[in-house]
Amino acid sequence: MRKIIYPGTFDPIHNGHIDIATRAAKLFDTLEFVVAVNVEKNPLFSVDERLELIIESTKHVKNISVSKFTGLVVDYAKKSDSIAIIRGLRHVSDFEFEFQMAIMNFHLNPAIASIFMMPDEKYIHLNSTVVKDVIKNGGNISAFVPSVVNEALLSKYSS
Repeated sequence: MRKIIYPGTFDPIHNGHIDIATRAAKLFDTLEFVVAVNVEKNPLFSVDERLELIIESTKHVKNISVSKFTGLVVDYAKKSDSIAIIRGLRHVSDFEFEFQMAIMNFHLNPAIASIFMMPDEKYIHLNSTVVKDVIKNGGNISAFVPSVVNEALLSKYSS
């Protein structure tokens, strides 16, 4: 079975993430979102909330699963019997960072491939920080996130 992992904080997941995951899931038997637990970050959503938002947002894709991890992504990939890590690229600046990570991951475990995919151009400008900033300031992000995420964001910022 060919399995790929899609690691990230996903705080929150948005349509750019889902676009990449949906297309990558067609190329592999299983795609697993792995939500990073990083004590140095201060996410808006708890790990459990992020897991639930991803599950709800991707339930239409049968071969997608969700879990959480701490530590090195490449170690998680090996432990979960994955053959690859997928990452999204939007701009050249993303490439520079992702390239460094891919090379380090290769040195740590050359059996795990790094695969990069660009989102559909209508999502090229999206990142979770922009999504949160727009909604926090009263903007409409319903075209860029699943409805469950939109509702969760509205709930977070209305309290």
